[in-house]
Amino acid sequence: MNYLAHAYLSFDLPEITVGNMISDFVKGKQKDNYPPKVQQGIILHRAIDSFTDTHPITRKAKTYFKEEYGGYAGPIIDIVYDHFLANDKIVFPSGEVGSQLKPFAQRTYDRVGAFQTLLPEKFAHLFYYMRIEDWLSHYGYKELIFKSFEGLARRAKYMPDAEAAKRLFEAHYEDLAACYVEFFPELKDFALRTLGDLQS
Repeated sequence: MNYLAHAYLSFDLPEITVGNMISDFVKGKQKDNYPPKVQQGIILHRAIDSFTDTHPITRKAKTYFKEEYGGYAGPIIDIVYDHFLANDKIVFPSGEVGSQLKPFAQRTYDRVGAFQTLLPEKFAHLFYYMRIEDWLSHYGYKELIFKSFEGLARRAKYMPDAEAAKRLFEAHYEDLAACYVEFFPELKDFALRTLGDLQS
């Protein structure tokens, strides 16, 4: 769900970016069908997800949504983290020409698009809309986060509708922001170490 985080935690490496972005659409040993560096990106994505899902700060963040959404609190927090990453002025500082987020998003689309023939069919369909609607740049806006909640609710068979998620996101906004600020540097360090291990 958190495409911006996975793109950013690919550290500007094209094939790692591709693997990191498509990983949810590559099941089990299907990863062996991809070039070695794309495989590294797939493995990195899975490690990032595991680290995030089991981290105490993420568990705390999930509690704000747990009562209403149960196991769907995790995917909701993935979306929430992307919102705060998009607004992180250390990661994407603003200057006279605006935030560095939009150029980063365009570089990501170009990198992934250059490997179009490798993209799983379902991801390729999603990526078409991601690119033309510029999802990565828009994660900073609450309106798109709300649309992401709605999209998750449509796709998830047993998830309640998104109205409570929107309300809880607003109600606990500052607490969720604090979780992101504490968690993300640890995640970045973990991703760097993991990528280093994969490349060694």
